[in-house]
Amino acid sequence: MEYFNTDRAPKAIGPYSQAVKAGNILFISGQIPIDPATGILQTGSIEKLTELVLNNLSNIITDAGFDLKNVAKVTVFLKNIGNFEKVNNVYSKFFKEYKPSRAVVEVSNLPKGAEIEIEAVCVKD
Repeated sequence: MEYFNTDRAPKAIGPYSQAVKAGNILFISGQIPIDPATGILQTGSIEKLTELVLNNLSNIITDAGFDLKNVAKVTVFLKNIGNFEKVNNVYSKFFKEYKPSRAVVEVSNLPKGAEIEIEAVCVKD
């Protein structure tokens, strides 16, 4: 296995890696809306937060040698499922042609009190 960390995404806030590669599969740890430059949890609209999380996720994916088209599965954790449509609108800008399988669940809390967390699994053929 290979462990990946990039400065273009937030540093892990616990004892884990940003991503782990096992063979042709990349497992990306859940990302919350932390600015990678400052390490500070961002606040604001769910659209802004979703875009930051997806940018961070995308940076991990590309720095590990994968591409968004390799994303096979995404899990989105929301503190408020009422934001589902707003998150979908931003999400659809990242996944246009390639539409990975996905689950969206409402949770009671997330690390640092974040509003959203997204994790993903990539597979190379």
